[in-house]
Amino acid sequence: IRGCRARLARHFRVMNAIAPALPDIAIAEMPAWLIGELRSDHAGETGAVMIYRGILAFCKDPAIRDFAERHGATEQGHLDLLNALLPPEAHSKLLPIWRIAGWMTGAIPALFGPRAVYATIDAVESFVDHHYQQQLDRLEAEALFPPLQALLRHCQEEEIHHRDEAREAGEGRAYGPLLGAWAWVVGTGSK
Repeated sequence: IRGCRARLARHFRVMNAIAPALPDIAIAEMPAWLIGELRSDHAGETGAVMIYRGILAFCKDPAIRDFAERHGATEQGHLDLLNALLPPEAHSKLLPIWRIAGWMTGAIPALFGPRAVYATIDAVESFVDHHYQQQLDRLEAEALFPPLQALLRHCQEEEIHHRDEAREAGEGRAYGPLLGAWAWVVGTGSK
């Protein structure tokens, strides 16, 4: 737990260092593809916050609750930064759907136990890692917005940590057919 608290403290230190540079990035200066990607990131972080709320709504296991509370706080931090970066009119018009889908994506596996929760987080975060990497590759190739690159890289690192912690706690990715099918649905839905 000490390592997790240290990681959460590091999250807030890094975010506090990056956040002041973000208001300098005007949305009017951003290419359309980047606004679309950030809209997608915002929707994804909204869904992620709701996944953890869905888990907490049904899970009584103290270890899972701790996992969900810690990672939910990190996801809320990501969402807060994206809210500061994107004006409300640039948000997805489908946010109500993403909130419900996220909550259900957390609540359903919480009813089936820790392994299902961990498999869900592994599937979601595996997609998120690739999604952030695609954005970083393009931003780096076009030499755009270094503070934004730093923010996305930091978010990606934290998402990778969530995935790896879930994978380790869930004892790897050796799922049976039902859990494997669920992980596929969650990964595909995340895309």
